[in-house]
Amino acid sequence: MPQPRATRGRNRTTKIRGVRAGFWVYVGLGVVLVGALFPFYWSFLIGSGDSSTINDPNMSWIPGGNFLENAATVVNDPAVNFWRALGNSITSSLLIAASVVVTSTLAGWAFAKLRFPGSKPLLVFVVATMAVPMQLGVVPLYILFSDLGWTGNIGAIVIPAVTSAFGVFWMTQYLQQSVPDELIEAARVDGASMIRTFWTIGVVAARPAAAMLGLFTFVTAWNNFFWPFIVLDRSDPTLPVALSLLQSNHFVDYSIVLAGVLLSTLPLLLLFVFAGKQLVSGIMQGAVKG
Repeated sequence: MPQPRATRGRNRTTKIRGVRAGFWVYVGLGVVLVGALFPFYWSFLIGSGDSSTINDPNMSWIPGGNFLENAATVVNDPAVNFWRALGNSITSSLLIAASVVVTSTLAGWAFAKLRFPGSKPLLVFVVATMAVPMQLGVVPLYILFSDLGWTGNIGAIVIPAVTSAFGVFWMTQYLQQSVPDELIEAARVDGASMIRTFWTIGVVAARPAAAMLGLFTFVTAWNNFFWPFIVLDRSDPTLPVALSLLQSNHFVDYSIVLAGVLLSTLPLLLLFVFAGKQLVSGIMQGAVKG
């Protein structure tokens, strides 16, 4: 006698949950983990030594005791202006991540669930802009912000990044798969406006994908060096620009440089520790939709 569909689904789920990874899977994951953590350990190893550590052929693989001293040198260096740079990086990255999530979710909802003339060619055009390097627009963009008097201002790195072609494409694909058209039609039959439908259905459905997009955008904005290096003053930089000043001398003390690199990486590590679960949830939900 055939089993009911619900029973078969539960049995299949039980079998899947009962599968355990084999030995070589854990070996492979261990190798990947070591490869991912090694650059951090190497940076800490050099950052905890002195200026001669990196050139020492007999260098010990045990960290030295100078990391706090080197970190204090980075923080207290007047040329770096560490705390000012940290505040600029946090402010600009948060503003860029929030604006990209908002604009990408709105545009993704429009492309995925609204019908208007030219929607498909416009989406293709938006995606095609990802193939255009930012370097091609640097000169006219700098001239524009110079005419506006915004050079040296944190807004000069936030305004050009308020939206993202990748973010629009990502949210469009996610909302197409995660929100059935019948659900929207039912909301419209009940008298909900499109704005209310978007707020009560689209925003709720988009949360995992929006969280992932926000995290990736924050990391990208945090690590951005090229445009902030051009448009910001050296007295009011972001962290990547400030850390580049540690290498501007004729003699580069790599123990100081790598200590500064680790300090700039700590906020990102803390972000992934506290938001990693939401990131994995967004990726997995985007992968199993269909």
